[in-house]
Amino acid sequence: MDLTQAEVRLPRWMLAVAAAGTLGILLSAHVLLGMGFAVGAGLGILNYLWLHQAVEAMMSGGQLRPSKSMFAKIVLRYPFAFGVVYLFYVTGWLPFQAVLAGLFAPLGGAMIASIALIREGLKVQG
Repeated sequence: MDLTQAEVRLPRWMLAVAAAGTLGILLSAHVLLGMGFAVGAGLGILNYLWLHQAVEAMMSGGQLRPSKSMFAKIVLRYPFAFGVVYLFYVTGWLPFQAVLAGLFAPLGGAMIASIALIREGLKVQG
């Protein structure tokens, strides 16, 4: 099992789940719901990528010094996400529930990646 490759594939799975969800909603003729889901999924994936960069910098054993922009990403991650979600809640530009549902796209990608890792591990053992 190569965890480095799994780490590289994880954002791809997240994007695949986001794209499939958005496409499925758009094909059901719910344009605003699809756009809301896409915004939420994009926000969730961006949040994951920022967190991943921060964890990599912290786990580098002091070899990589976190930049000021990375520190800003760590501090502003949740206020930014909350602000975007709140914006759509207050304005109603996109359906609030769709934006919230899109935030779970990274979870779907992580679940698929986990299942793929388990499958790969069972192949190696068997």
